[in-house]
Amino acid sequence: MSQQNVIQLIEAITKKLRSETTKLFPKLIAECKQISWVYNPLDYAWLSHREWIHRFSGNGAKILLVGMNPGHGMGNTGVPFGCPEQVRDFLNIKNLSIGHPSEQHPRRTVIGLECTKPEVSGRRIWTFLAQKYGSAESVSRKVFVTNHCPLWMFDNSGKNVTPDKLTGSAAKKLMSLCDDYLRSVVEIMNIQSVIGIGRYAERQAKVLFKNTEITVDWVPHPSPASPFSNRNGGADWRKAFGTVLDNNS
Repeated sequence: MSQQNVIQLIEAITKKLRSETTKLFPKLIAECKQISWVYNPLDYAWLSHREWIHRFSGNGAKILLVGMNPGHGMGNTGVPFGCPEQVRDFLNIKNLSIGHPSEQHPRRTVIGLECTKPEVSGRRIWTFLAQKYGSAESVSRKVFVTNHCPLWMFDNSGKNVTPDKLTGSAAKKLMSLCDDYLRSVVEIMNIQSVIGIGRYAERQAKVLFKNTEITVDWVPHPSPASPFSNRNGGADWRKAFGTVLDNNS
């Protein structure tokens, strides 16, 4: 498949995911007591996510890194694990208008690409990939990054609610949409290895790609809340990440 065809197809399925998941907002909030707020960065940060797709999805990567769902980084930049500094300075995605959800939690105000607050997980991932592979274009010839679920969700206090905590029929529909999207990304990009960033993403991928030729692996999540990811100044996590990338190259 040509580079342009890959880009066009990834954009098309992402638009569909954006539309279908946004429709679920009312039922998710009604059925899941934990959820009071739902943001969809694929909607209000579409321009930067589209730039991400157009510049980096069609370069021949055979490894797909998969996170659980957006955090502060993608929530502000539209890029998976998108620590604002790395998105601007390494990926060179900047000078694009980022909107915001129609209603925002006061503790979760979307600032956009100019946000000065780092996302530590994203900074760790992109810094390591840059050190290992070089330029953003060189990275994109090796790996592409996505999330299983595109929604950023909070409880009434503004605390993150992760997809594994969801219940109800809308949550099941959401997971089905996310599964279909991940399968399609793997098929369109001819991905050979899926690496979960954390156990949740690995478990989802193992179910989806059971009895296929797709290799599924994982690396511990680089969250600053993880003792392993902080050990020895992050050196243990960097070694684990490098090893899993090498094993799947």
